[in-house]
Amino acid sequence: MRIFMKIRISLPVFALLLAVWPSEFAVAQTKPNTGSALILGLEAKWNAAYDRGDIATMNTVLADDFIITIEDGSTFSKSGYIAHYGDTTVHVETSEMSDLRVRMHGKTAVVTGAYHEKGTSKGKPYEYRDRFTDVWMNMTGTWQVIASHYSIPSSQ
Repeated sequence: MRIFMKIRISLPVFALLLAVWPSEFAVAQTKPNTGSALILGLEAKWNAAYDRGDIATMNTVLADDFIITIEDGSTFSKSGYIAHYGDTTVHVETSEMSDLRVRMHGKTAVVTGAYHEKGTSKGKPYEYRDRFTDVWMNMTGTWQVIASHYSIPSSQ
């Protein structure tokens, strides 16, 4: 009889847990992830600095050993990237990121998304529609991007 009583008492408690737990889980899933929000803010800061040709901001956002691979397969270090994109003959008209996803892994964050850029370079129009991956790392309390890769989807 005692075993039966324990089961009878345990079943309502178990049923209550099953009823409450999914809603608690759903609430936890909809709370903003502060780490992800911070990284998305840094992505926006970097993109805005790129649009303006703001070398000082790019210099703080990019790690000293930063490397980027761009659409044609060329790679640039931090200084090469800043020199390339600090070029006064390049005029960015549109620079948009979309479909951004952040994956946090301790002191490392991986951002994937879509990128659209349109402008002129040396007087000639250009337009890119890319997919990208950025890798951010928290280096002594400061988040910096350490690697970036842009590629043109094969359907284009």
